[in-house]
Amino acid sequence: MNLPYTHSLRARLLWFLLIAVVATALLQASMAYRAALAEADELFDIQMRQMALSLSPGIPQGGQLAPSEGQGDGDQFDFLVQVWTSDGLSLFRSTAHAALPQRAVLGFSTIQARGTTYRLFSFDTGAQVIQVAQDEHVRRTMAVKLALRTVLPTLLLVPLLMALVWWVVNSSLAPVARVRQQVAARDVAELGELAEDRLPDEIRPLVHELNLLFRRVTQAFEAQKNFVADAAHELRTPLAALKLQVQTLRRAGDDTSRDIAITRLNAGIDRASRLIEQLLVLARQQSGAQVQLTAVDLGASVKLVLAELALSAEARQIAIDTLVDEPTWVSGQAEALQILVRNLVDNAIKYTPTAGRILVTVLTEDGRPRLIVQDSGPGITPADRSRVLDRFYRVVGSEVSGSGLGLAIVKTIADGHQARVTLDQSEQLGGLRVTLEFPAT
Repeated sequence: MNLPYTHSLRARLLWFLLIAVVATALLQASMAYRAALAEADELFDIQMRQMALSLSPGIPQGGQLAPSEGQGDGDQFDFLVQVWTSDGLSLFRSTAHAALPQRAVLGFSTIQARGTTYRLFSFDTGAQVIQVAQDEHVRRTMAVKLALRTVLPTLLLVPLLMALVWWVVNSSLAPVARVRQQVAARDVAELGELAEDRLPDEIRPLVHELNLLFRRVTQAFEAQKNFVADAAHELRTPLAALKLQVQTLRRAGDDTSRDIAITRLNAGIDRASRLIEQLLVLARQQSGAQVQLTAVDLGASVKLVLAELALSAEARQIAIDTLVDEPTWVSGQAEALQILVRNLVDNAIKYTPTAGRILVTVLTEDGRPRLIVQDSGPGITPADRSRVLDRFYRVVGSEVSGSGLGLAIVKTIADGHQARVTLDQSEQLGGLRVTLEFPAT
């Protein structure tokens, strides 16, 4: 049976369930009808046999009976009865027109008489033969009436069952309609979570995933808004400085002044480029975008970053020592971890005095990978350690130029890897000690 195609889950459920109810009811009615017919036939046979047995004591020879003409043709009787002697003498007939054969197969049989079919039961007592017959048409009519009375309650229950199925489907799908109404009633800017209470188990995971999606979209919007605000705020000063340097270059009267102005202009462009790069990195890490986490060798990432920053350290005569346990595996994103290490080491290079020292350590303690960066710079006071991880915060009195985003980026990437960042004083070198503790893998 081909059901009409529809995209509606409610319609498909109703079609399947209603068809199942009707088919089951018809099957049950058919089986009950057949069973009722068989039981009615058996009941009529029992009645015929009991009637014959009730006459088994016999009718006296002198008590021959013959119905009068006033008895009619016997159409009002359900059963026809004849009693014969063993010699073929009729002792009793329930109707004058019975016309049943004198000899018949003993037990139940079917005969043709009076233009119709009879169900006949013949019983031989030894001295007499008792015959009880019933018209098959009358028999079948009464059996059908009994069967219909048996089937009728089942057929009357079908509409009630269909109405019950309709109500159950509508009430079961009501939570879906409620969620749809909640979503439809929202405006574009509303990304709050949908209510997950009183939802069936089949719908709750979908709503939960929708809430997670809303949360990620909200984070993306927040990151975009923060990026625009941060860029507008932080680029204002560098761009104004670049404009002044261009004016200075234009007013330069000799080659020496012009060279100095060009050098300052290049330095300003480098600072603006570095600021834009860090803003982009911070926005990407704060966007909440899902990244594929893999097993990353933290020690190998550290060595790769140190090779890139070797020239910057040599230019300031800073020695970078390493104590790296390789391999040291963490679950994370390789590019993000390299950015984290680069910001830590680059900060250490900036704040370490000329001919200073930096120590980078990668090890595993108590099953937890650790990254430790220490320097011989001025360090950070305990009062400022809780604030330097915020965006654009810079220690008062610092002579090193920067945007205040380096450690903020480190904190954002660490949070994304469920790593804990700790700032304290280095006992070995006297400057800042930054420790990142990753989850056990």
